Amino acid sequence: MKHTSTSKKSGTDWNRLHGMKDEDIDVSDIPVIDRSMLKKMVIRMPEKKSPVSIRLDPGVIEWFRRQGQGYQTRINAVLRSYVEAHSH
Repeated sequence: MKHTSTSKKSGTDWNRLHGMKDEDIDVSDIPVIDRSMLKKMVIRMPEKKSPVSIRLDPGVIEWFRRQGQGYQTRINAVLRSYVEAHSH
């Protein structure tokens, strides 16, 4: 797998990771997935988003953008929390 650069700095030691062999990886904390576990699993697809045009104060949008990638998802989460808190 090729490592690609992103705007976020990774804390991963890529050189050490690429030098590891499969048997060097500790998988002791990973549960075994068997048929009984698979039968209990439920696939949950994310809710489809609706594209909208919205006018926001420049300071509001800049604040969310400074938080980094995924700022629109965070705006949606804030609005969802507001709706849930005010729905009785």
